[in-house]
Amino acid sequence: MTTRQLFKSNQAGHFDYTLRKQTGGPGQYARVIGYVEACDENFIFENRITGGTIPTEFIKSCEQGFRDATSAGILAGYPVVGVKVVLTGGDFHPNDSNDRAFRFAACQAFYQGMSTADAVIIEPIMDVLVTVPSKFIGAVQGDLIKRRGMVQNIQTNGNDTDLNVQVPLSEMFGYATQLRSLTAGQGNFSMTPSNYQPVPETVQAALIAKA
Repeated sequence: MTTRQLFKSNQAGHFDYTLRKQTGGPGQYARVIGYVEACDENFIFENRITGGTIPTEFIKSCEQGFRDATSAGILAGYPVVGVKVVLTGGDFHPNDSNDRAFRFAACQAFYQGMSTADAVIIEPIMDVLVTVPSKFIGAVQGDLIKRRGMVQNIQTNGNDTDLNVQVPLSEMFGYATQLRSLTAGQGNFSMTPSNYQPVPETVQAALIAKA
């Protein structure tokens, strides 16, 4: 599980990008028009081109360009999920248009569309089960809360206490050492992937600032 960027917007982000390069030899030309919007899958591409504004042989290159762009979004470079790209129009040149031009134009168009709509950074959340002698539960629980943990359940079994907590994966690095320190080496834990959740605004701002 890795940190990602979720396209989460009630409004579509529109794009209209034109690549036009002329260097004396063969040129590069491609124009792509459309929009990006939120969806429930990682990525969806929909081709709504009519009238041959973009020749059929270049549509696959457009799709690949959009897919390329999702690997590193505009928020701190994290991969983008939950986005649908709808290609509605464009333009080409009989001599200067090619697969490479349309792939590049689509990639830049995606960033253009993303910049006009909302997106958030989401992070992997882990289900963490911590078992410690009950006398240490206060210190252990306090440490997990500092790690942005959300306590789900606490259960006492004899002299031990089980603590079920959901904690961002990014906050669990170095936890084994910290748990040993807090419990005189008597605590243990396990964790399994749970889900993805948006990071707090302060954390998102810090991630973007470090990018």
